[in-house]
Amino acid sequence: MKIMRLPLLVVVSALMLGACSTVEKLNPFSSSAPKIKPAELATIQPTAELKSLWQANVGRAGEFTFSPAVVDRSVYAAARDGTLARFDDGRQVWRIAAGQTVSGGVGSDGKLVAVGTPKGEVLAFDAASGREIWKARVSSEVLAAPAVAEGLVIVRSGDSRIFGFDAADGKRRWVYQRSTPTLSLRSNVGVVPAGKVTLAGFPGGKLVAIANNNGAAVWEVTVALPRGATELERVADVTSSPVVIGSSVCAAAFQGRVACFDANSGNTLWSRDMSSSAGLDVDNRYVYIADDKGAVHALDRSSGASIWKQDKLSNRGLSRPLALGGHVAVADYQGVVHLLRREDGAFAARANTDGSAVRSEPVRFGAGLLLQTANGGLHALEAR
Repeated sequence: MKIMRLPLLVVVSALMLGACSTVEKLNPFSSSAPKIKPAELATIQPTAELKSLWQANVGRAGEFTFSPAVVDRSVYAAARDGTLARFDDGRQVWRIAAGQTVSGGVGSDGKLVAVGTPKGEVLAFDAASGREIWKARVSSEVLAAPAVAEGLVIVRSGDSRIFGFDAADGKRRWVYQRSTPTLSLRSNVGVVPAGKVTLAGFPGGKLVAIANNNGAAVWEVTVALPRGATELERVADVTSSPVVIGSSVCAAAFQGRVACFDANSGNTLWSRDMSSSAGLDVDNRYVYIADDKGAVHALDRSSGASIWKQDKLSNRGLSRPLALGGHVAVADYQGVVHLLRREDGAFAARANTDGSAVRSEPVRFGAGLLLQTANGGLHALEAR
């Protein structure tokens, strides 16, 4: 039995066997016709420009979701076939073949580059040359980009365990695990280093700060509480990256809430009911979030009060929004990048990429953004 709910393809047949099931976080437009018609794009009167800085291609994502790593002006990107490449301002520095399928995005600190595989292997390479340095293993498939920080390579496995490996030699230093609900989202969400801790969202709506030195939980908060009569209705997972700004951290949950917390103690600052699998971004005034109906919201950062809502992109499989100065960028299932005005959410500009879905979270690249499409296109854009 398959249940389609945009933008998630929900697979629940394993429930009938009593097994631990997953809800796959996949964009349905990439493999079949949408069950709900996406909004058509109306002509806009541009008040800004989305200028292409450079383009490249690393290879197709297949059934996985790939996100690039940006360190200064260097970009590290991977593809399903095991291709791994480095680009400096769009110029290819090296390209290697890992020799096996890769299943998630790339993590890097500019010295080390790390990727994961469907067989649960973690592969680490020298960032300067692309030479393989070490391999390690986790407990299940790696769907998310590893994080490289504080002398660690931090990897999330598909069974929601978090592993900390020594960046120098790949030896495991710690593992964090917690119980998960029977039904959860098969998500490509990774972890976010934040100083001496690493932030990770979990099935069941939990957000945990994990100590980098020993893998212990520093604090745990509830972004959303599961509720409903069925297992499917009670899915309330954090499937997007939390965002740290100043002394606060904000996160969103599917079928749950968006909330901001004190980054030191985990105390709740505010919360609002809103379902989002794509995620959010934050600047010094607002929290921007794409909900599961395809609307983009701006909320007051201090209180969570609504500032504006842009609902002309409904059912277009939106990415996480990205704050860019006086604008907010968001991409969709056709690889179209939309630039919204920060103050009122009006359309300011629009740019096309290669026509394939942007499944991963766009990342900052200088004053602009970088995104990777399902067809493997790397697109660096700047708002002007």
